[in-house]
Amino acid sequence: MKQSIFARWQANFWAGLVIVLPAVISLAVLRWLFGTVANITDLLLVFLPARLAHQDGGSGPMYWYWSVVALLFAALLIGIVGLLARYYFGRRVIEWVDAALMRVPLLNRIYSATKQVNDAFSSANKTAFRTVVLVRFPHGGMWSIGFITSEQQPEVEAKTGEKVVCVFVPATPNPTSGFLLMVPETQVIKLDLTVANAIKYIISLGAIQPEGAPLPGAAEAGPALPESGAGAGVP
Repeated sequence: MKQSIFARWQANFWAGLVIVLPAVISLAVLRWLFGTVANITDLLLVFLPARLAHQDGGSGPMYWYWSVVALLFAALLIGIVGLLARYYFGRRVIEWVDAALMRVPLLNRIYSATKQVNDAFSSANKTAFRTVVLVRFPHGGMWSIGFITSEQQPEVEAKTGEKVVCVFVPATPNPTSGFLLMVPETQVIKLDLTVANAIKYIISLGAIQPEGAPLPGAAEAGPALPESGAGAGVP
């Protein structure tokens, strides 16, 4: 009888955990994100007296409602910058600020690298992380999901004698890390998947079937690649 009660409780626990866990993780991620952003946006309220905005008479952390105000203030400032960028005078001011930052030693290297990464993911780039593909990785007998990040590699193409594309193959379940591959275009299979659905598939370790073209059978539809395909040198 005791074992039966324990078994039922255990089954109920796991069933409840499946229901509650997504909400708990979502709230934890939201709290972490808010705290991370607040560490930056709180600086915008530097004009407020510390004893008014911070706990423990000014020596503790900022009150959460002032952090919300700082976040809204940051959103307002970003909107104003975007509005000014639509006009000639605003663009000139942004160019002056950009030039001034590029003249500061050390900061110019960080700013330049950050700006290049930002430009790579801007709406002007029509290919970066907008195309989901299959590539042979980590060796020719396997398939991995990746994202095309660039299709223009003139120096590599001149030395290899073939058209190549840059493909980012994310790790699981953390898709922010992974491998950057330069793959011949003929050895890449493009999928009819959105980036969001592909990321869901990766994070879920393949448990969530993505909407779009079915993954099974994609290998048969693609070109017959040699066993020494992209990533063959990776153990």
